[in-house]
Amino acid sequence: MGAEARQPADLSARKLRTRREEIKSRVIDNGFVRIEQLAEELGVTAMTIRRDLDYLQDRGWLRKVRGGATAQPSAAFHGDVRHRAQAMTAEKNAVARAALPLVRPGHSVIVDDSTTALALTRLLGPQAPLTVISNFLPVTQTLAGVPGIELISLGGTYYPAYDAFLGLRTVDAVTSLSADTLFASTTAITRGHCYHQSQETVAVKRALMDACARKVLLVDHTKFRRRGLHQLAPVGAFDLVIVDSGIPASDLDALQADGVEVLVADPV
Repeated sequence: MGAEARQPADLSARKLRTRREEIKSRVIDNGFVRIEQLAEELGVTAMTIRRDLDYLQDRGWLRKVRGGATAQPSAAFHGDVRHRAQAMTAEKNAVARAALPLVRPGHSVIVDDSTTALALTRLLGPQAPLTVISNFLPVTQTLAGVPGIELISLGGTYYPAYDAFLGLRTVDAVTSLSADTLFASTTAITRGHCYHQSQETVAVKRALMDACARKVLLVDHTKFRRRGLHQLAPVGAFDLVIVDSGIPASDLDALQADGVEVLVADPV
């Protein structure tokens, strides 16, 4: 009787996971999906789809909008990692090239779970020997097997939408380390402070900042027009901010008025 009772429940759970995976894939692939269309094609009610979207939004996979859901970033939603990697690529590459001279052979550097810092990671091979530490899976994949790179991957709980390891175990792993330089980015800069959308991200980034002698913030100019929920730190907590040349003069003036050292990257 017990096994028979479990079978319908297991089947229901599998259907739920399969449906949510299908919704997630459609949103990521198409950029936008409509609730009514999903309900019709997946054979469930619109209310069920709304619950699925709530679940996926809470985990950072998508953003609910009127009539449906999107994976495109907004002022308050940074988008899944694939969309972030494809956005502002020229600006990110310019910032990465400006940051590269800060890396010297023999240094130990921490690279956070940002696609801006990932652009820097792709340039690090010629700077070897280096020790590179990261909680971002694409960093590990980029540098695995590169000659002269000692790679330390920080574990923890894997968050698929971020393609990164976050949480208390990641924080614990960081606290045992001491590195030369942190290269990090942020979701938003508002009123002189850095913000992120998840508490888990903030906890890990604070630990990364504490683990480094020098902290470098890598941002493109759109960060000054976004919003975030959880405050990380004042921009002035970083030793240097590198930003692309698209930064408005008003934002640059505000940073410098707060005593922040800013390097404006040359266009690629």
